Amino acid sequence: MIYDEKKVEALKRRYPEGTRICLDSMENDPFPIPSGSRGTVQFVDDAGQLIMKWDNGSSLSLIPGEDRFHVIQPEESQAEQLEESESITEEIQMDMSM
Repeated sequence: MIYDEKKVEALKRRYPEGTRICLDSMENDPFPIPSGSRGTVQFVDDAGQLIMKWDNGSSLSLIPGEDRFHVIQPEESQAEQLEESESITEEIQMDMSM
């Protein structure tokens, strides 16, 4: 799906660099990113695709209108970071007790 220039500009405003995304589903890709995966928008290309950096290391793009996804709100992102931090702290404490 290729968007016209106005739609691409609207996508760029809606999904600026650094926007956190959670994938709901990617149905039309033979090797999809798993549902529930999270990633960060790097930029929106001229075809209207969201160029992503997925937390799992993949870089597969999202196609608005085909792939289903939602923006992770800042409070969700902060909670995600807190969980990660707590997990690392627990691992360090376990290592130190051994």
